[in-house]
Amino acid sequence: MDITGASAIVTGGASGLGEAAARLLAERGAKVVVLDLQAEKGEKLAAEIGGVFAQADVADEAQVTAAVEAASELGPLRVVVNSAGIGSAVRVIGKDLAPAPLEAFEKVIRVNLIGTYNVTRLGASAIAKTEPLEDGTSRGTILNTASVAAFDGQIGQTPYSASKGGVVGLTLPLARDLARHGIRVNTIAPGLVDTPIYGQGEQAEAFKAALGQSVVYPNRLGRAAEYASLALELITNDYMNGETVRLDGAIRLPPRS
Repeated sequence: MDITGASAIVTGGASGLGEAAARLLAERGAKVVVLDLQAEKGEKLAAEIGGVFAQADVADEAQVTAAVEAASELGPLRVVVNSAGIGSAVRVIGKDLAPAPLEAFEKVIRVNLIGTYNVTRLGASAIAKTEPLEDGTSRGTILNTASVAAFDGQIGQTPYSASKGGVVGLTLPLARDLARHGIRVNTIAPGLVDTPIYGQGEQAEAFKAALGQSVVYPNRLGRAAEYASLALELITNDYMNGETVRLDGAIRLPPRS
């Protein structure tokens, strides 16, 4: 699929995996809407790549609808990349034997799973209204972001693993639902990737180096650019559909870090 002149929405686009994807899509000719809650970073990136910033909560219908409309004004919407996500470590039962707050679970599910579905359904509706590409049938693609925690969730990751397992579970039925409209759906499940979540400075670098040793090969954290590279392939390869692809250096997470 040729994305030149098309518009794309990247959630969580102001930093990390989303930023890398937004930059690469723009380099390849797409007009990118950077959807994020981080206004300063998002506006700066959008200006750098010739796109538009949309401040939005991914689970908010009105805000995401506005972002989809902004994308459609830039060109036919062909690409949606869902990379917004949050995580929190909480055991189901604490040391004091008190149950974990339900709100902690609900918050992660709301952003990671409901937010992904919300952006997908609104984006897909707009993509389905576009004219088909040269092959006469395809109109666009949606790329979601899960995590290896969907398969090897660690202690304290029940909310996060459940949310990302839900994203994996969405992949094939979404692809089947949207096939009649010429829309493909795929998911990337990244492993340990070097993003701003780990912080900066000497201590952070030492922690990341130690963490990278748990990766089979290469013995390092993944890079956001590697996520973006795979994202571009899944977006542009017309025969990739309904798949979840691990991007993890062959790591399998142990019960605890």
